[in-house]
Amino acid sequence: MRTIRLLLLAAACLLRASLALAVEPSFAQVLPGKPIELPRDMGAHPAFRTEWWYATGWLETPDHQPLGFQITFFRSATGHPSSDPSAFAPTQLIIAHAALSDPALGRLAHDQKIARQGFGLAYAQPDNTDVRLESWRMVRAPDGHYDVTADAAGFALHLTFTPTQAPLLQGENGYSRKGPLPAQASYYYSEPQLRVTGSVTRPAADGASRVATSTPVTGSAWLDHEWSSTLLAADAVGWDWLGANLTDGAALMAFKVRAADGHAVWTHAALRTADGRITQYGAGDVEFTPTRAWRSPRTNTQYPVATVVRTGDIRWQLTPLFDDQELDSRESTGALYWEGAVAIARDGRPAGHGYLELTGYDKKLQLERR
Repeated sequence: MRTIRLLLLAAACLLRASLALAVEPSFAQVLPGKPIELPRDMGAHPAFRTEWWYATGWLETPDHQPLGFQITFFRSATGHPSSDPSAFAPTQLIIAHAALSDPALGRLAHDQKIARQGFGLAYAQPDNTDVRLESWRMVRAPDGHYDVTADAAGFALHLTFTPTQAPLLQGENGYSRKGPLPAQASYYYSEPQLRVTGSVTRPAADGASRVATSTPVTGSAWLDHEWSSTLLAADAVGWDWLGANLTDGAALMAFKVRAADGHAVWTHAALRTADGRITQYGAGDVEFTPTRAWRSPRTNTQYPVATVVRTGDIRWQLTPLFDDQELDSRESTGALYWEGAVAIARDGRPAGHGYLELTGYDKKLQLERR
């Protein structure tokens, strides 16, 4: 469940940039009844505080080894006056995360970047998906496919995503509630069941230096695009989120915003079948029930990495590709979270693959700005 993480991102970026403003900046608000318009809304929305383009997926090497990947580009409006004519004015910040889940490595390989927008080196363009941070880039072509490049520390992603289904508008025509108040919402759509081709460069399992070689891969991906200006509910400490491409062509999204005692502040899920039928699940119809936890040897944070997600009468069993998929982004967004590739089963039978995100397990997310 991405919007709230982006709101954390905005707060952290403002702290890091030390932008002391005399008055509270004004950002655009998310309103019900205003439907998302595609493809126009695939581009950036700089009037909103936070925005992100987030892709996850499962890959397979020629010798049938599974890999997971994540790449995310964030845009954060700082509140700095847009009237500032300086080319160095920090009106927008661009942040990016990339990660590779390789069972041969046994832990998550990840990297992060952050820069102010400008000089053609960091940007998020309007009207169509085209985001860049130095050599990392995600761009949508006129025919709808995406080219994604990230040459990261110790690994690399060079991937193409090709749509096989129409985008999925989350919530009410893209208006997605994230809390009990109508203002706690985002504009949100997904592109599930993307066909992936390309190559990855994998890190050495023993940590030794070696000549980098690329491995061709195929697979499937899930792309989320979300923008908002809203903060977490006061009693929320974090969230669990799932995006899954199912083997029969269906797509499943589910999330739970958690309070300190673990109860749900807000839940929602959407299941779209391969023929396009959508079922929405609200409060009382979505549960995340942990079945096994893992404790990070680096941060001592415990995460429920194996979980049963209930949507209505259906129960989905989530099993991680491996346990150590913790991503430490405290140098960019300020967040510490678990974001990992998971296998999906239904009634004990394999049903697909997805990604599970777990945040707020080390401490409550602090969203106040200085």
